[in-house]
Amino acid sequence: MIEIKKERPVILVTNDDGITAPGIRSLVNAVKDLGDVVIVAPDKPQSGMGHAITIGVPLRLDKVKDFFDGAEAWQTNGTPVDCVKLAVDKILHRKPDICLSGINHGANHSINVIYSGTMSAAMEASIESIPSIGFSLLDYSIEADFTAAEFYVHKIVESVMKKDLDKHFLLNVNIPEGPLEVINGMKVCRQAYAKYDEDFDERLDPHGRKYFWLTGEFKNFDPGEDTDVWALEHNYVSVVPVQFDLTNYKLKTELENNWDIL
Repeated sequence: MIEIKKERPVILVTNDDGITAPGIRSLVNAVKDLGDVVIVAPDKPQSGMGHAITIGVPLRLDKVKDFFDGAEAWQTNGTPVDCVKLAVDKILHRKPDICLSGINHGANHSINVIYSGTMSAAMEASIESIPSIGFSLLDYSIEADFTAAEFYVHKIVESVMKKDLDKHFLLNVNIPEGPLEVINGMKVCRQAYAKYDEDFDERLDPHGRKYFWLTGEFKNFDPGEDTDVWALEHNYVSVVPVQFDLTNYKLKTELENNWDIL
């Protein structure tokens, strides 16, 4: 009898903190035994880029050697969304089995999902019919401890890859700061209604010219105990199923039934 060897899954890894960020190294380390990992990431930090794409400016794509213990890696001057597009079209020449984005340095819960380059990369993959997950750790430090994050990344990805996934499968996973023993487990949540109370701090540069620095305080307006904010505040890993269809179906039905101008 001839033994048929099953091909290992192809795992596309990207981020928005840049290819040298410790978080992406931890993500690769967490999943390298689950498939063939290919990394395509920005050559510099791209946080807060949202779903931006590069138009009107040349995109560069360069192979990176000896940076991820033998895994194939590329860097580009483009956005996180560009990374996914380039990976599929110019590097893999096929769709990967799953796309993983992160591990982000800092939270991407609640309204952050709108601004996040990490989640926009994952969402772009979902749009392209590639199951995807965005991972974030609630620690902005470049010296953050990703030990607990790696544990939960591996646990989640291993479980997800055993399932027959919907082609638009998309999760937003946030992991509390701290050692593994202080985390109480995982909760599937909804996105909390929370936002930043923003302000622009007015300053002067060394030449006396005015500039502004965005500041703000994160405020939660959602008292629910089924939200990502609540889960993270109580040391649970939050798992929020996300979709790119932004249609408000309740309002759609109301307008169809009650809008007298139709």
